[in-house]
Amino acid sequence: MSELHMRVSDEDRERTAGRLQHAFAEGRLTRPELEDRLGLALTARTYGDLLGLITDLPAEQQAPPDDVVELESKSDHIKRSGDWAVPRRLRITSKYGSADLDLSEAVVPHQVVEIELDMTYGSAKIILPVGGTADVDGFRSEWGHVSTTDVPGRPRPGTLHVVVTGGAKYGTLTVRYPRKRWFTH
Repeated sequence: MSELHMRVSDEDRERTAGRLQHAFAEGRLTRPELEDRLGLALTARTYGDLLGLITDLPAEQQAPPDDVVELESKSDHIKRSGDWAVPRRLRITSKYGSADLDLSEAVVPHQVVEIELDMTYGSAKIILPVGGTADVDGFRSEWGHVSTTDVPGRPRPGTLHVVVTGGAKYGTLTVRYPRKRWFTH
């Protein structure tokens, strides 16, 4: 039996889906092409099925394993919003400040983003793109709370999944979708 006819695992399907999403983020695929190929990738049975979905794309560039961006502040507010490049892993350390991360308009080439928060007296807010998911089970707050109203905790194929770890001594974590704007010009 040739390798092309061997059955694939869920991990193989997810890896291919990640390559397709990366190609879309680079502008190599249109949204309809991405959606069509994702549907086929997530139902593929053999390596040949998966290979046919990515043969017209450039070879995947591997990010270094230590692809971590660290942001530190003693008392200032850490804020990222608009069109910014989100790393695969983000570590935020703040003693007295807070952190606002708006991913709703950001460039996110990764399907899974890991955010580690080390907040002493501050709070963190993460705004996901619509449809994104977040696992906050690894985050602890001693004298605060964690709020993820309407945000699913399990990953979904084809959407951004954020894994939040770390903690806050006297602070809260809020993960939500963008607020609806009532008045737009």
